[in-house]
Amino acid sequence: MARIDYIDDPNAPEINSVVPSVVAIVQDDEGRVLMIHKTDNNRWALPGGGHEPGESIADTVIREVKEETGYDVEVDTITGTYTNPNHVMQYDDGEVRQQFSIAFRARLLGGERATSSESDEVEWLTPDQIESLDLHASMRLRLEHALKGSGRPFIG
Repeated sequence: MARIDYIDDPNAPEINSVVPSVVAIVQDDEGRVLMIHKTDNNRWALPGGGHEPGESIADTVIREVKEETGYDVEVDTITGTYTNPNHVMQYDDGEVRQQFSIAFRARLLGGERATSSESDEVEWLTPDQIESLDLHASMRLRLEHALKGSGRPFIG
């Protein structure tokens, strides 16, 4: 499903949905970050996705990372919450979603790299390599907050 993101755009379509979602910041022993290239918006991102009925939010992180990357993780902590009502995502099925994302730091347990219908590339990248990638501004913000390591989650 294709997606268009709007931030602070007065011409953005009207919101008709809010879906809690997660992203995971996973680093290896060398400090590289697990990143995916998404098929819905053709941009690089942290692995993550929507919360489903019947699962805990930690289970959502674990499931989404496994589905999109092939890796198994364990959730460590929350690095931020992102609920900007001026960040709107329009999907080709008519859904117009307000951003509602919780970012988590997660620890790699195992697994093997694998792509999915949502991720056509899975890479471990240094922060310097990530700088040059096409990331949505909201994803860059999540990554910046997590890597900065203030010890307190961002709330916004």
